[in-house]
Amino acid sequence: MDAPTASKPHDDSFVIGNDDVLAINVWKEPDISRNPVPVRSDGKISLPLVGEVQAAGLTPLKLEKDIASKLKSYISEPEVTVMVQQVNSQKFNILGQVARPGSYVIANSPTVLDAIALAGGFRDFAKQKSIYVLRQNADGSQTRIPFNYKEVVKGQNPGQNIKLQPHDTIVVP
Repeated sequence: MDAPTASKPHDDSFVIGNDDVLAINVWKEPDISRNPVPVRSDGKISLPLVGEVQAAGLTPLKLEKDIASKLKSYISEPEVTVMVQQVNSQKFNILGQVARPGSYVIANSPTVLDAIALAGGFRDFAKQKSIYVLRQNADGSQTRIPFNYKEVVKGQNPGQNIKLQPHDTIVVP
């Protein structure tokens, strides 16, 4: 796998999900191009001439190829670009003794400290040394990652302040 370069149009690791917002551009075809295109809860989008297209679960590059192949019967060599404008599908949860527990969109690759700040900080009886992150593994199991807030804010053991991944759940007992 080549290292990503500035000229590479896509990071092929991103997978489109429900509620994401896309921009679909068909070169020299403004009547078919659409912006914004929300991905529905069933994972599909609708486009002129193409109709319903499955978007969730695909990379932008794969979706471009799918749309282009469906347009070939109408346009000789369709040039399709899919841009992800808004990521709403990737979320983390924070539960327990925080001011605003709930589900939050992962934006700007947040850390555990960022998540606690987003949730409005701790409530009075939060056990700040016993926080943990539940991470979903590919095989369906969960990993429990400890997070000691008191150590991290003192600059001790900053490696605990991990970047969150989609579907992580932070538990503040």
